[in-house]
Order: sequence, then structure tokens, then C-alpha cells
Amino acid sequence: MHSPFIFDFIINVLSDKTQYPAYRQVEKLRQRLLNNKEELDVEDFGAGSSMDKTNKRKISSIAKNAAKPKKYGQLLYRIVQHYKPKTILELGTSLGITTSYLSLANSDARVTTMEGSLSVAATAGRNFNDLQLKNINIVEGNFDFTLQDTVDKSSSADFAFLDGNHRKEPTIRYFNTILDKINNDSVIVVDDIHWSKDMEEAWQVIKNHTSVKCSVDLFFIGIVFFREEFHEKQHFSVRF
Repeated sequence: MHSPFIFDFIINVLSDKTQYPAYRQVEKLRQRLLNNKEELDVEDFGAGSSMDKTNKRKISSIAKNAAKPKKYGQLLYRIVQHYKPKTILELGTSLGITTSYLSLANSDARVTTMEGSLSVAATAGRNFNDLQLKNINIVEGNFDFTLQDTVDKSSSADFAFLDGNHRKEPTIRYFNTILDKINNDSVIVVDDIHWSKDMEEAWQVIKNHTSVKCSVDLFFIGIVFFREEFHEKQHFSVRF
């Protein structure tokens, strides 16, 4: 591993086995949601969904199938804790499990999380209140109509997590929109980069973008960095 930056990332972020108190807080929330049989009317604008009909889903089902697993939520916590971004943008709030990890990782950060389904966003808001998280702002509605305005109002995009649409064209479009506010220290994480041929193609476009200096492929998620210290573009695949 020739890059000091990536070596530091692997040692102090990927391989950090510390059981932070925030882990217990968020996983208690996850457990409550897994046991919650309340039904929500869910508008889903992502891959495989139909935008013109409403689906009833139990909160327990959403928690089981849509929330990021503990392993990856806690990795995102460590990334934010380590690099201390001041602005955090999440596309795909769901029930707010991952958002809670992001919020707790840096209470001084401003977290903007975006959710297409109004009922799911409302449930996430209640979860944030339960955890007494004060640094989160929820933007409701289809990203196609809300993202540009949200980015325009933000001073920067220090950290972004793209987890709201698993199709090639929207994923690339959202990435390009966020690029307007990146800086040298920005980190963008793309979810499910090998979920489909579509997403693999999106990941190839993103990691080969001229602004990206370094990418890390962890199979289930991809991470890109923009740091000028990488004089040549570097790509890493790391077992995690």
C-alpha cells in the first residue's frame, strides 16, 4: 500500500475495532424498528419502483431490508468521525438509522438528509427526536426536484452518501450535481456499486471522473476522494 493517505484510512478507519457508545444508541433504535409492525404508505422513486402507486410496508420490513447493515453504518460513523466534515449530505434517509450514525459522529456538523417518501421521512424525524439529535435537517420529496436546490443552498459538500436511487443515470446525475460544492477534503460514498450492471457502470463513470483522485472499492460501497496530494489517479479494492 504505497499511499500514506490510504494506509491511514485502512488502519484508522476501516480497521478501527473500537466499540463507540454511539453504536449502542443506534443499534437500540434499529432493534425497536425491527420490532415495529406499524404500516406506512411508502412512495418509492428508486430502481424497481412504480412512482404512480403507493405501497404499504411495515416499519419492521423497511428496517430489515432498506437500512444499511450495522457494519456499514458504523464504517460511515468512523469516516465522519475521522475526517470531521462540517457539512454532510445523505440521499436516502429511510428510517434514519444511517443518518443517526452520521449525526453522532460529528455533532458540530450540519447534516442534510433527503427522503422521497413523506411517511418514511416523518418516521425518521421521530427517531431523531428520540435520540435527541439536533443537527439534522430533513428534505422531503423526489431528489430529481429537491437536490439541486438543496446543493445550491449548501456552503459545501464535505461528505455525501448516495443511497437513494440504484439506477445508473440518476446516480451519475446526483453525483455531478454534488460536484459543484466539493473541495479538496470532500468524501463521497456511493452505495451498492455492484448491485446491478447499471450500478457497476455508474461506479465506473464516477471513479473515472476527472475530479476524482482516488477511489476505494469495498464491494458493497465505493468511496471517492478528491485530494490533490494524489498526483496520479489511484484505485484500490479492499476486502472489508
